Amino acid sequence: MLTGDLVRLRPMEPSDATAHHRWNHDPDVMQWFAHSYPVSRERFVDEYADRPKNSYERTVLGIETLADDRLIGLVVLSGAEPETGGAELDIYIGEKDCWGNGYGTEAIRLICRYGFDAMRLHRIELWVADENAAAIRVYQKVGFVEEGRARDTLRRKGRWHDMVLMSLLEGELKD
Repeated sequence: MLTGDLVRLRPMEPSDATAHHRWNHDPDVMQWFAHSYPVSRERFVDEYADRPKNSYERTVLGIETLADDRLIGLVVLSGAEPETGGAELDIYIGEKDCWGNGYGTEAIRLICRYGFDAMRLHRIELWVADENAAAIRVYQKVGFVEEGRARDTLRRKGRWHDMVLMSLLEGELKD
């Protein structure tokens, strides 16, 4: 487990499936994520235990508050390649009452530190919707910089949005 002042990052458990399913079906939580097809809660829960175990290539960790041991979201490092020293970051706080409290910022710092120190990564990148200003501010606060854009990549509520590519190199993580 990776522990900070506000949160700990821990492996996901089968008992987390119900919360994970709820987050994935909440339009506010998923507003800036690519949509997938709906899956019934029963099927999602049944298949949750069969998810691939964490590995160098893909690590999924739950974000749990230290104050009350509450699972509030998840963070993922995926596509890690030792040849390039790179991986892609995905994160979301699924419990809306926990938005804006610094949990996501700390979780990003913890997973990036883990990526650079334990996994020996050199570069972590992510994609974020151009209008997701709150997320962009958090990423910049941690040290991510904008590298480019993929124009008109995500459609929401009848409008097209650019996706912004941001990256963080080893040694650029801000505390």
